[in-house]
Amino acid sequence: MVRISPSPFAKTLAVMSIAAMTWSASVSGLQAAPVPAGPSSVANLAEGLLGAVVNISISQNVKSEGEGPLPNVPEGAPFEEFFNDFFKNKDNQGNRTVNSLGSGFVIDPDGYIVTNNHVIEGADDIEVNFADGTTLKAKLIGTDTKTDLSLLKVEPKKKLAAVHFGDSRVMRIGDWVMAIGNPFGLGGTVTLGIISARGRNINAGPYDNFIQTDAAINKGNSGGPLFNMNGEVIGINTAIISPSGGSIGIGFAVPSEIAENVIQQIREFGDVHRGWLGVRILPVTTDIADTNGLPDTQGAMIAGVIKGGPVDDGTIKAGDIILSFDGKPIHEMRDLPRIVAESPVGKEVAVEIVREGKKQTVNVKLGQLTAAQEAAANADDDQQQQQTDEGAETDNDKGGDKAQDDGSGDEEDQTGILGISLAELDDDAREVYKIAPSVEGVVISDVDPGSAAAEKGLKTGDVIVEIAQDFVSNPQAVADKLQELIDEGRRNAYMMIASPNGDLRLVAVPLE
Repeated sequence: MVRISPSPFAKTLAVMSIAAMTWSASVSGLQAAPVPAGPSSVANLAEGLLGAVVNISISQNVKSEGEGPLPNVPEGAPFEEFFNDFFKNKDNQGNRTVNSLGSGFVIDPDGYIVTNNHVIEGADDIEVNFADGTTLKAKLIGTDTKTDLSLLKVEPKKKLAAVHFGDSRVMRIGDWVMAIGNPFGLGGTVTLGIISARGRNINAGPYDNFIQTDAAINKGNSGGPLFNMNGEVIGINTAIISPSGGSIGIGFAVPSEIAENVIQQIREFGDVHRGWLGVRILPVTTDIADTNGLPDTQGAMIAGVIKGGPVDDGTIKAGDIILSFDGKPIHEMRDLPRIVAESPVGKEVAVEIVREGKKQTVNVKLGQLTAAQEAAANADDDQQQQQTDEGAETDNDKGGDKAQDDGSGDEEDQTGILGISLAELDDDAREVYKIAPSVEGVVISDVDPGSAAAEKGLKTGDVIVEIAQDFVSNPQAVADKLQELIDEGRRNAYMMIASPNGDLRLVAVPLE
């Protein structure tokens, strides 16, 4: 079970909660709020499901780094068995065998079993223990580290009891759920609770969308099923928040809306084929929403289009805001990667976008996300974030002094609204600011400290590529476009900015 340490705030809140309970208990005459009644019994439901839930044990050979003297532990001493396991359970080469336990569940009577990746990761040997006492060796079919899911296969002599996935999308906060698993090695344990929250992001992976439950989940429950009251699997128990390692009523499960598709692809292909749009995205800020006439900050803004990607034909452009994808609303930026990844490769989907303040729908055909594409996109994002975090004052001083010394920027135009000086992007400017040949636009030769541009992170050597999705080739074009936006009553200038090495980012600079 993945354990998430609580924040200092959470610890303080826990102390406050205990204090509040103590206080309320000491005040006479106050009645506790009635607790809603749960199901009268889940015995019949549990009885029909226990046989499909399994215990998973693995062994892993750990290479010893050196042999020290063994401790002298008297026979019958406390913890003698633990010392023997650690120091004496070794092979001829002195390597130690480490064992661990987890949970899983059968989804096919022919022997396909679902569990968490972290339960079997690094295993040299996997055994599946069934409720009737049978133990079978398991083969790993495939795994997906991004959702922490794995699929195993055993070869049973007879058909196995199996369960099937339900639809987690119809589950509501407050619905009753039941967990069955192997907490602390105690097999066949049933716990009951409700769905406490949906769509939780616990920073476990790029596609976080966890179900939160207060059904007791502990170490060893990992990979076990979370059932609805119809006996359908609507989640795979994966993580807990706990200061002690035991349940405090905050557990997380991968929803079936994600898990079912992942498991089906692992079963079919041995890995997961994810959809790929080929864009870099940013959150929609209040400034950007205002600039595009949007009532709120929902959606995902396109920061750049990856060359050679599925939408490199101009279908989707930098500066567009995606509001929905294949009929699914994009409430916040992180929704888009998950929804795209879950979409079939090669599928043509309708995408609702906002471009230059106007809503329209475009059709795109998804490519397949590869490890190389994802690594390149992540590297671009990291580099862009690093540049965004750099101090503007240091770069301004360095770039400004150099430009003045070299006498570049003969055609400078002071754009007083934004507090920047602009220059033609000619060969001299490229040499001064070390601007890549692929970058086109208008170079920023100076930024006034305290100006609107400086506050938005613009700095000397940056290049203005587009304003309101229109390419600008010279300082006058920048001035004209800004004036046009002012005349239209726009409050912000929506600008595509390139760093000297060509990394792109979108900035909304106030015009007021």
